[in-house]
Amino acid sequence: MASIQYPSPVKAPPHVVSLLDRLHQLSRTQEDAVDTQEVEAQGFDNYMRDKFIALDRDKAEFVYQLARAINAKTIVEAGTSFGVSTIYLALAVSRNVTAGTGPGVVIATENEKTKADKAREHWKEVGDEITGCIQLREGDILQTLKHDLPDVDLLLLDIWAPIALSVLKLVQPRLRRGAVVIADNTIGAAPKYKDLLAYMRAPDSPFTNLTLPYSKGLELSVYLP
Repeated sequence: MASIQYPSPVKAPPHVVSLLDRLHQLSRTQEDAVDTQEVEAQGFDNYMRDKFIALDRDKAEFVYQLARAINAKTIVEAGTSFGVSTIYLALAVSRNVTAGTGPGVVIATENEKTKADKAREHWKEVGDEITGCIQLREGDILQTLKHDLPDVDLLLLDIWAPIALSVLKLVQPRLRRGAVVIADNTIGAAPKYKDLLAYMRAPDSPFTNLTLPYSKGLELSVYLP
């Protein structure tokens, strides 16, 4: 029985599609090779520090579609890693800017220099016409996002879970009404996201929340103060 081919919302030049195919395959290979004994020995976060694990393709396509739907022109990505999901965000923003008016920016953040350097290589391969909207802030995210934040349409939290709440609180004053917050792995890493989820789901929270049943979960929250 032939597998069903579902449509992709992503509109990109052939060389970008080819690059994304290759990077998602590399990510899958790396994820399949995760050594559970080493994870236990080193701790999950230390073990994953230099690993190339990208946002799952279906999640990345969903975030792209959502960014297009809300006409997001200013996006903050907390946790850029090797820059794969950033390409999807830049594709969406570049199309939203073309379709509308005003500048667009994807503010990408990464603490690990080796990952930031690799991300830049991937973006160079895509080309400045698309990735020229990316502004990479390298270093401690709690410092790099302290200043010079424009009003934010979408925040993607794909970062070390214990600091996710601190990052949200840092960006929250700049979220426009109706802005969307996406957090990855909120089912698979629910204990690590305990504080974030309690904050966002509190009775007096300014966020409305929905957990999407992607692999390990994807939280979609809308900011409505």
